[in-house]
Amino acid sequence: MSDLSFWGLTALSAFTSFITACMGAGGGAILIAAMALILPPAAVIPVHGLVQLGSNVVRGVMSWRHINWPLLAVFVPMSFAGAWLASCFLVQLPSEALQLAIAAFVLYLCWGPPLPKFTSGRLGLALGGFGTGFITLFVGASGPLVAAFIKPQSRDRFAAIATFAGAMSFQHAAKAVAFGMAGFVFRDWWPLIIAMFLASIVGNWLGLQMLGRISEQRFHRLFQLVLTLLAVQLLVEAARGLSGS
Repeated sequence: MSDLSFWGLTALSAFTSFITACMGAGGGAILIAAMALILPPAAVIPVHGLVQLGSNVVRGVMSWRHINWPLLAVFVPMSFAGAWLASCFLVQLPSEALQLAIAAFVLYLCWGPPLPKFTSGRLGLALGGFGTGFITLFVGASGPLVAAFIKPQSRDRFAAIATFAGAMSFQHAAKAVAFGMAGFVFRDWWPLIIAMFLASIVGNWLGLQMLGRISEQRFHRLFQLVLTLLAVQLLVEAARGLSGS
């Protein structure tokens, strides 16, 4: 990897952490798209996952007072269960089908009629945790779907950001363990991972400062816009993959 690519990804890690911290989602998807242009295909999802693990842990620590712990107590164990099941099929599912499914569901959550009431309870959280935990090993950036589950159950923008960071920290941790057990050699990528992690600290701090200046109404509009754009991006990627196959 050239010095330009190394420092470019490091700077992008700071920028994408800023985006997620002040808009609710989007940074991870931007980052993985850029990494896919530079890193070997086999390294993209595991390296991205470890970098995002660090970034989300930092964001969660910075905003821990706002985390909805009862929500995570339901969501996280089921997320681990989904990731474990996915690890049994790590190379067997077409990414295009998952991209289409995520995009359709995110668009529905943003613009469709309200989901049945049970989805806002423990059963809905459990199903959301399991489904997103399963998906994350195949598509890398499951953040938009996780955010779409967590945002409606958060009392304000601070709780949404903090709880999302907590949920994604556990999901990325499960992903790192799964890829490590599958034989991925993380030590070959430590310099880049550490540099991107340190940059994410700066981006998260700046993003949380900006979040305090955004009203609830504006945050909601930005959140819906970001998720919609990410869903459209997933649809485009899926269409390209299907047309090329």
